[in-house]
Amino acid sequence: MAPAPERAREVSAQPAAAPVAHTATGAPALQHAGAAGALIGSSTGGPQALMTLVAEIGPVIDRFPVLITQHMPPTFTTILAEHLARASRRPAHEAVDGEIVKAGRIYLAPGGRHMRVVRHGAETAIALDDGPPVNFCKPAVDPLFNSAIDVWQGGIMSVILTGMGSDGMRGGKDIVAAGGSVIAQDEATSVVWGMPGAAANAGICAAVLPLNQIAPKLVRLFSGDRS
Repeated sequence: MAPAPERAREVSAQPAAAPVAHTATGAPALQHAGAAGALIGSSTGGPQALMTLVAEIGPVIDRFPVLITQHMPPTFTTILAEHLARASRRPAHEAVDGEIVKAGRIYLAPGGRHMRVVRHGAETAIALDDGPPVNFCKPAVDPLFNSAIDVWQGGIMSVILTGMGSDGMRGGKDIVAAGGSVIAQDEATSVVWGMPGAAANAGICAAVLPLNQIAPKLVRLFSGDRS
């Protein structure tokens, strides 16, 4: 089956501190200037989608940290991290509370614990907590997305992949308001178009793309290409 056409309409990126830019259709424009990291949220169908994505974003991982929240219980995230390491050929592991976030690595939220990022002096560190479920999920995507705004302001590129529910939509809305960007997986390639569909229908996505087009887009954006 031929990939679905790209549905986003984009304009040139603006500096992170500038007001949020929008396309002529009202959708936020892609922002990438001053990017500090990539955040990914997923649920139903997510492990397979994540494997496909991380296998193709090596140039992004090499220069920036990649943080992932996948709705998944304990033990299963340990196994998923091992699969992500093999697929990406880069270090990937369940995040550890207090560890410093570094480029070149993939950090996966451990099952049953929310993952956030916090300031640690001049660096960024992982903060895990055992708080109540958010959006009926634990770990949840919104805590990660919202915490990154305090640390990286507008330097956030977020991706919402296949999954049930609407987790990631509210955090994505705040990321866009802060000057960052949201890319969502399209309906045709999603196992469940709940999470990405909620983001797309909220009008916060700069791009809604088939899974096989997300990685090339991220590589171009993080390399400084505005197309």
